[in-house]
Amino acid sequence: MKKLIPIILLAVAASSCGLSNQVTRESQYAAMYNDMPVTILVMPPINNTSNVEAKDLLYTSISRPLAEAGYYVISPLLAMEVLKAESAYDAELFIDKPLTMFRDYFGADAVVFSQIDDWTKRGFGIDTKIRYIIKSASSGEVLFDRSCDLYLDLQFKSGSNSLLASLVDLAVSAIETAATEHIVAARKANYYIFRDIPRGKYNPQYLQDKDVIAEKKDIKAHVK
Repeated sequence: MKKLIPIILLAVAASSCGLSNQVTRESQYAAMYNDMPVTILVMPPINNTSNVEAKDLLYTSISRPLAEAGYYVISPLLAMEVLKAESAYDAELFIDKPLTMFRDYFGADAVVFSQIDDWTKRGFGIDTKIRYIIKSASSGEVLFDRSCDLYLDLQFKSGSNSLLASLVDLAVSAIETAATEHIVAARKANYYIFRDIPRGKYNPQYLQDKDVIAEKKDIKAHVK
């Protein structure tokens, strides 16, 4: 019995240590809970890649997961027209500047910036690496900052080992990749990033999710 006591104490200590390393959303996103933004403006992505389509495709897919999380997202189409008219389409000009103009013009509480650092075809899929930053439109403080390194595997699987089936797989994969890779990759990346965001005012979990264990701030995923 005496020999078991140190083992039990060691197990309890290890368990306690593991729990202490877990971070809650309230701790990881304290600034988000303190600022409590309601209305969000999504800026056009900053595209650091050679894929010119990536910017518009990502931009049109960011709003949905934010709206589902309980935020009022200013219409991307409306925002796009206004930003272009005001020569404010290039988000890189504003990411490190005061954002009060967006608060005054759009009534935004926070502004979403995204930065595309990789958008490359590889095999039958696509590599994406995107960083997302949400800043207070009043103070300019960073409220949310996460990155996603995601490989979207679009290869079709028939479950057969025959040569014919393999050739069919190759053909279907090529068609599927060409038709869907960009928008699917954007949606997946947005999903992985914003599934951990503190819930907004229009979500039933608003201010009730503080004790939820937060995910890692920088994530890597291989998804189909």
